[in-house]
Amino acid sequence: MIDTDHEWLLAAIEESRLSPPVKTAFAVGAIIVSGSGQELARGHSRQSDERDHAEEVALARLRQCADPPSFEAGATLYSSLEPCSQRRSRPATCTQLVLESGIRRVVIAAREPDIFAHCRGVEMLHAAGVEVVELEEMAGLVRAVNSQLDWPATARH
Repeated sequence: MIDTDHEWLLAAIEESRLSPPVKTAFAVGAIIVSGSGQELARGHSRQSDERDHAEEVALARLRQCADPPSFEAGATLYSSLEPCSQRRSRPATCTQLVLESGIRRVVIAAREPDIFAHCRGVEMLHAAGVEVVELEEMAGLVRAVNSQLDWPATARH
């Protein structure tokens, strides 16, 4: 059974490997875990549509449950990359979707580099009272999954 932030985040990074690689978007994996440590939903970029974002897919799967869980019990979203705060392909950003879901804790491996957009998901989540944990020591794994992109040598913090 998976029970630590590092293990769940590693599972999200592994999920990101299922994303079809493209030069115009990141490969991201996301897993939503209940406060008791049970996996509730997961998703990856471009899972069923080229515009799909990982967090969006996982949250949509959760909404499809017959009895969607309440997030007051401490659910966590594990995402290999910071949830987007700008989006051209859909009306809602992943940051907005997380805030609307009621999830109060997010764990990421890396912040989104300014390749496609200037992302401020972490700041927006913090401002809304969401706890954000960044496990920077896992960022290299995310860069490796996204090796088709020109990832900046220095990361934002």
